[in-house]
Amino acid sequence: MNIVDAHCDVLCKMWLNPSLSFENGQSLHTNLEQMRKTGAKLQLFAIYVPESVPDSAKFDCALEMVDIFHEKIVKPYDDVVAVYSKKEAEQLPKGKIGVMLTLEGVDAIGREATRLKTLIRLGVRSVGLTWNYGNATADGILESRGAGLTDFGRSVVDLHNQHRIWTDVSHLSVRAFWDVVEHGRYVLASHSNAKAICTHPRNLDNQQLTSLIEKDALIGVTFVPKFLRNDRNASVSDIIHHIEHICSLGGAENIGLGSDFDGIDQVPRDLTSYSDYPRLIEELHRYYNDDQVKGFLGENLIARIPS
Repeated sequence: MNIVDAHCDVLCKMWLNPSLSFENGQSLHTNLEQMRKTGAKLQLFAIYVPESVPDSAKFDCALEMVDIFHEKIVKPYDDVVAVYSKKEAEQLPKGKIGVMLTLEGVDAIGREATRLKTLIRLGVRSVGLTWNYGNATADGILESRGAGLTDFGRSVVDLHNQHRIWTDVSHLSVRAFWDVVEHGRYVLASHSNAKAICTHPRNLDNQQLTSLIEKDALIGVTFVPKFLRNDRNASVSDIIHHIEHICSLGGAENIGLGSDFDGIDQVPRDLTSYSDYPRLIEELHRYYNDDQVKGFLGENLIARIPS
């Protein structure tokens, strides 16, 4: 099976700990050794600038993570290929692992669109406007104000539309979510689950999920235990419950996977790292046919890369 994962935070972990090896770092949920053994096809790497970084240093931090991506993820390994388009993802040679840059929260750009254009030129192909709180573009889901897109936020979504890159609605406030669904041409939820199954605010309700399905957007089911179960005692079977719920809404062809590996402290008890993906695949095969499983594992996402 070819695995495509819509979200991991390896870059942030390696920025915080420069001695970490992408090839075999034992503290990484996602490392190259595991990806090679397990059947990785494409991994999306988020640029997430920690909130503790001063505003004046956030853009430099983002650039440093871009450098880590190219110098420590891509350059040292003959079998790792930077991917910038749907065509490149579809035509990855056998034995090659594609990697793609994303941006989780635009705090690093402040109010400077030129900074975002620079990150796009450096390879970013998906942008989430916020993390959990507010910034110059919109409010995140934990910002009590709950505001939608600002005028600057709308101009940023316009920029994404112009450059044919995704606007990621994971982490957005409810109002901002609906603004992006209305205004964005290329939309995905890289790592969000079903609120009907688990009530965490980061999850999406049925109306939101249905709107993404109607927009033919990708919904990346995530492995974050507190997004899987209200008691956080999560396992692979809980991932199946969220997938089945989205299927029941008509979204079988919209489902992908967005692990959030390396951005979380707690993991499902039987899915503790990338090397455990076969357990999820085995469970998926108990309930779905081969074509559906291939779709969930990656074909649905690749089909929706803007082109």
